[in-house]
Amino acid sequence: MAKELTTTNENNKIAFDTSILAGQLSASSLRKYREDFEAYLAYAVTPEKALDPATLARWRTSMADETTMSPNTINRKLAAVKRLMKEAAVQGYVAYEQIAGFERIEGVKITALKNRTKPNARTRISPQDMRRLTMAPDPDTLIGLRDRAILHTLASSGVRIAELASLRISQIFNRDNGYFLSVRGKNDAEYRDAYLSAEAYNAIQQWLQARPIASEYVFTSFGGRGERLSDQPMSGVGLWKVVCHYASMIGLSDVKPHDLRRFLGTQLAKVDIRKAQKALGHKRIDTTAKHYVLDELESGLTDHLY
Repeated sequence: MAKELTTTNENNKIAFDTSILAGQLSASSLRKYREDFEAYLAYAVTPEKALDPATLARWRTSMADETTMSPNTINRKLAAVKRLMKEAAVQGYVAYEQIAGFERIEGVKITALKNRTKPNARTRISPQDMRRLTMAPDPDTLIGLRDRAILHTLASSGVRIAELASLRISQIFNRDNGYFLSVRGKNDAEYRDAYLSAEAYNAIQQWLQARPIASEYVFTSFGGRGERLSDQPMSGVGLWKVVCHYASMIGLSDVKPHDLRRFLGTQLAKVDIRKAQKALGHKRIDTTAKHYVLDELESGLTDHLY
């Protein structure tokens, strides 16, 4: 039985919470859903109002009019509440008829709040800048060897930070004279093969050979007094800091780990967008085209086709 979640009124409770989505979402996604749902309950104040679709519509207006949230953030929060209400009906906590109106609540228009979108939400990295970035760590230091391997791996494989953080040595393999990683994303039911360049593979081997400790994880952390090397995997935050540190070092602003994933998608799409789709593990090609191909169409691309 789902535990009850208290609203801002201590005497009122709603009979379900985000635990009804267990088994459908990752732990990190569940935490985000809980934050969004609690914010909605705080706005609604009472269970009766929370279960009224009109309250969600008013919350949408409130977020658009009284906050500085980006349209993407607002729409994510709305989607979280709508999904939770739908699942609550499936599991019998509320009647379908009671929450049917939630599906009709549309999100805000991106164009209407475009002034709130981050101008550097997706940063394009050129091949020249990617070369500078991957070569920035000092290979004469142990941490530099590790960080160079990290950057080469992100740039040539397109794996997500969470996939890289948990990467084990056993997940690296050779096939047809090439190198691959076997990874599984947060929404993947099965492992997928991700490309790995020979340069990235060699950088990983140099790091592992120089590393003075044994660990099943590829990228282990430095921590504690004196920055001692640990046999434990790096955290997502630690990997994020590595990317941002070296990007700042060479004068690249607003670069995030996901931009290295977009770099791979952009470069592969120049050859074949379906190869980019497969490399990134996208189920739908429009996801690849819309969010991961950052170059504009080249002029004259269709000249002399026939």
